[in-house]
Amino acid sequence: MYRDENILIADKYAGVNAEGLFCALHAESGARFIHRLDRNTSGLMAFALNAAAERELLAAFRERRAEKIYEALCFHPFAKQSEMLTAYLKKDEKAAHVRVFSRPCAGAERIRTEYAVGESFGEYSRVEIRLHSGKTHQIRAHMAFIGHPVVGDEKYGDEALNKKYHVSRQVLVAKRLSFRFSEGALAYLDGKVFESAFCARLPEGK
Repeated sequence: MYRDENILIADKYAGVNAEGLFCALHAESGARFIHRLDRNTSGLMAFALNAAAERELLAAFRERRAEKIYEALCFHPFAKQSEMLTAYLKKDEKAAHVRVFSRPCAGAERIRTEYAVGESFGEYSRVEIRLHSGKTHQIRAHMAFIGHPVVGDEKYGDEALNKKYHVSRQVLVAKRLSFRFSEGALAYLDGKVFESAFCARLPEGK
């Protein structure tokens, strides 16, 4: 989607493994792995093309200077059209699953997830989601925890509604990505917004 001498921004298809995409790009361009997306999430991934860019991109993600905005379809009508959510997430590595709690508990990390409802289509809505922390399965688990699971999510979702709409892959897109760089080799990217060509919508014919 975007490439210069320092970075490559790829628009990943849902169903493509992030590590598999990295291997293909590394073989073609020497790309360096920076962050990942779930296999069934589509959208933007950033890769570094040299050591200096790798250091700066890793620092941007670590210091929350990389802003990721997602688009999802979520089930059930929303009582609030927008909200900043705070909860606590605990990961079970063996089960490849996470649990969300309303209060602090042993082994759980604080998470913050902000959402704003766009269009509504009866049983589901298109929602913009902004992460203020980045934990495993955070969007899927947190939205399910508040009663609005991501459409098609087979791990945390609404099984009956997924079957009704014949969707077996979460409708979740890493839609926009931007960075804050005040100096350094990537300063020219400060404030630049990258946008995925994918949209959160049901597959054709659903």
